[in-house]
Amino acid sequence: MITIQTPRLMRRFVALSALVGSLAATTASAQPVAVSAGEFTKVGLSGGQFLKIGVGARGTAMAGAYSGIANDVSSLFWNAAGIADVKHMAAEVSHTFWFAGMSHSFAAGVVPLSDKLRAAVSFTTFSSGDIRVTTTDKPDGTSGIYSVNDVAIGLTVGGYLTDQFAFGVTGKYVQHAFTNANASGFVFDVGTRYNTGYNGITLGFSVNSLGPEQRFGGPSFGRSAQPVPGVDQQPFDQELRTSTFSMPLSFRAGLGIDMFKGLVADAPETDADGTILHQWLVGADFETFSDVPEQYAIGTEYTFREFISLRAGYRFGHDQFGLSGGVGLKYLSQAFEGGIDYSISPTVNLGLVNRLSVTMRFN
Repeated sequence: MITIQTPRLMRRFVALSALVGSLAATTASAQPVAVSAGEFTKVGLSGGQFLKIGVGARGTAMAGAYSGIANDVSSLFWNAAGIADVKHMAAEVSHTFWFAGMSHSFAAGVVPLSDKLRAAVSFTTFSSGDIRVTTTDKPDGTSGIYSVNDVAIGLTVGGYLTDQFAFGVTGKYVQHAFTNANASGFVFDVGTRYNTGYNGITLGFSVNSLGPEQRFGGPSFGRSAQPVPGVDQQPFDQELRTSTFSMPLSFRAGLGIDMFKGLVADAPETDADGTILHQWLVGADFETFSDVPEQYAIGTEYTFREFISLRAGYRFGHDQFGLSGGVGLKYLSQAFEGGIDYSISPTVNLGLVNRLSVTMRFN
């Protein structure tokens, strides 16, 4: 058993993390669930599924085992508390080549407000591309096409409350649209991270997509009804009212370990210029969702001379994703740091999912 001698701060961290966890569990349990023969039947009860697609080639190459490690711009998705480690102006652009010709993009920037406080803005889009309209009479498709387009715009504030404890809070405006129908609303992400100070171990907790239910509306739901003989003299307008749908609430708990800070070596080895020669990170995440079964992920990243990184991970409990991998290259100078990262995630039946990210930091 490991005992960490930071009782007062640890009690505060555990209390806040327990509050975050109980909030996720309470809201998730409030979702409508039909139980039949012990099977999981919540699939399809939540909208906004694009909010669950991982961003950034670094975290996805590690199969999403990233909430305890996240310390860059992509932390805005995994654990917003991670932007506390972004000490200079930074930006990231990431594109996911999703299956079936669909695409998912993410762009974000972080600006330091003070030594310990950061602000960030993020923009996420999802596009299905053109989909041919089908009918019961023409199941192979008609001449018409439609597309699904989702957007999320987020504002985040995060930073260090103490030298070991960080937080992050994001408010997002979310819009879903297809043809002449749309739905919109607001969701919130909350994240915390605690650096134990023991053997490079960090703990991360986050709740994503916490918000009210939404409902589709728009021109597609309008109808003109004919007058009822003897009652109405003119046609009148009607509007179809759709059922509400919830957001894909999730709770994530993560563990991150910097192996060269106590387990493999007492401290990272550096050269005469201060460049870290070897860095080895290991992460593990547990995720629970309001609409799909729990998932687990493990991942690792090895970096040589702060220049090239090799990454791999495995996700348990997902019906399509399992093994992931990727590589990253970084350029360092006194005034600018740039990086390019790539990840690949094979699926069981849907082919390969490729991601490409470009990162920039201005010192």
